[in-house]
Amino acid sequence: MTVVALLANPPREGLVGTALAESTPLSPAEAADLYEAQFRDAVLAVERSGGELLVNFPDDEDLPAEHRTETSAEAELRTLVADTLGGTEGVRFERQVGSSFGARAGNTVTHLLREEGADSVAVVTPTAPLLSRTLVDSAAMKLRTTEVVLGPSTDGRAYFAGFTEPIHFDGAFEAPALPTLAERGRDADRSVDFIEPSPSLETGEDLLDVVPILRARFAAERVVPDYTAAFVHQHGLDVVAEDGEQRLVRD
Repeated sequence: MTVVALLANPPREGLVGTALAESTPLSPAEAADLYEAQFRDAVLAVERSGGELLVNFPDDEDLPAEHRTETSAEAELRTLVADTLGGTEGVRFERQVGSSFGARAGNTVTHLLREEGADSVAVVTPTAPLLSRTLVDSAAMKLRTTEVVLGPSTDGRAYFAGFTEPIHFDGAFEAPALPTLAERGRDADRSVDFIEPSPSLETGEDLLDVVPILRARFAAERVVPDYTAAFVHQHGLDVVAEDGEQRLVRD
């Protein structure tokens, strides 16, 4: 069984979704709501798969002072998971350790593989809106015979990174993460493979990719991520072309 570590922040205004709020018609509060929707969809994707969900939450002292509240990050994310799944049974929660994303991801992966004897560990975040049970299970199958399995995303990013053996993680997730992770895998003499590409959703440019995909899936009556699709529908988000350029609009 693959342990899927979901590295997430509590969805607080100004803490998450800042790039979206700066580059789209969404307000900071709405951008945080979209991050929450994606977090819930990631939880559902892993829960519906054959993987084991581990929610990695930040230490409250590591959050900027203006984004600390009386509710701890762990408690806030536990409440969201419980509301999404109807409980938290079978879901692990562990504090993030490390000064950068790469360090936090690496510490989690290495600990689970070496100290707990996990067969494989994957790292995901709430910025992969089309992460699905099928993608998680496809990666888990590849991890039975491959030591590093990556999910290619837009702009050189990786929406999924799975490992059966550690690599050198320092700086591995810095842009462009996909080729860096692949190179680190080969440098460590690990086999590397890929699963189906899927877009990330962190910026206004990303919404120009994601919204048409979701609207096409609406029209075709295909599966969509429940919470992210509901957000797009409720806020009337769409992409239009004007003078040869695409832009995001809302009702």
